[in-house]
Amino acid sequence: MHVTTLPAWMAELEDEDLAFIKKFILSSGSLKEVAGLYGVSYPTVRLRLDRLIQKIKMTETAEADPYVSLVKRLAVDDKLDFDTAKLLITEYRRSKEEK
Repeated sequence: MHVTTLPAWMAELEDEDLAFIKKFILSSGSLKEVAGLYGVSYPTVRLRLDRLIQKIKMTETAEADPYVSLVKRLAVDDKLDFDTAKLLITEYRRSKEEK
């Protein structure tokens, strides 16, 4: 029996993200075909793919600081806008430097 471990970037993704990646691969990377599968527009699929790319990049360059990782993840998941995320991270790092 062969035991496989998932790469860290894959283990961090939600099931919905993994299903999207699977459909994308099975569609040979055709955003138009994936848009048809989901019944959404091409730009919607492109935006989803861009967010997945950001999530994967974040995992690969994981912050040692859990707070910064959380703020970045919230921004990528569209639960916090990027300008606010940048402001929070900047102020957090500034307050840590002052200590």
